[in-house]
Amino acid sequence: MAAAVKKTASTAVAQIEELPEPNFEKAAEAIAAPTTEMQANVRKAVEKGVADTRAAYAKAKAAAEEATSAFEASYSTAAKGLVEFNGKAFEALRVNTEANFAFLKSAIGAKSVSEFVALQGEHARKQAETIGAQAKEIAALAQKVATESAEPIKSQVARTLKLAV
Repeated sequence: MAAAVKKTASTAVAQIEELPEPNFEKAAEAIAAPTTEMQANVRKAVEKGVADTRAAYAKAKAAAEEATSAFEASYSTAAKGLVEFNGKAFEALRVNTEANFAFLKSAIGAKSVSEFVALQGEHARKQAETIGAQAKEIAALAQKVATESAEPIKSQVARTLKLAV
């Protein structure tokens, strides 16, 4: 039995010696091939992500610059309109003050109570007409300023929404 074990052992050793020598380089290449391919795919995906991010950043930057420009135009228009509005309000104040002083001059020169009452009635009627006309004028100007001030922002929002759709 010992001879049989010896013979089997020597046969096993002979068979192992007959096996080709392992090629570790080929094994390493076989393992590295999928890894290299995976690295290339990851690199491509990352590069695409960076390119997409840069494009999105450029679009966002352009949109922000356009929005800033629209706000600046709106602010400029509103500032000019406010100056015009204030000028119109001061002009109305001047006209009303002059009319009041003219009434006071006339009232001081009135010879009777009936003449004073007639002057006061006439003055009140004229002031009501004047103030009504001034209010319409100032309201129209305020509407014009609001519309013109909102236009740059409105058109920018419309362009932005048109691009988004």
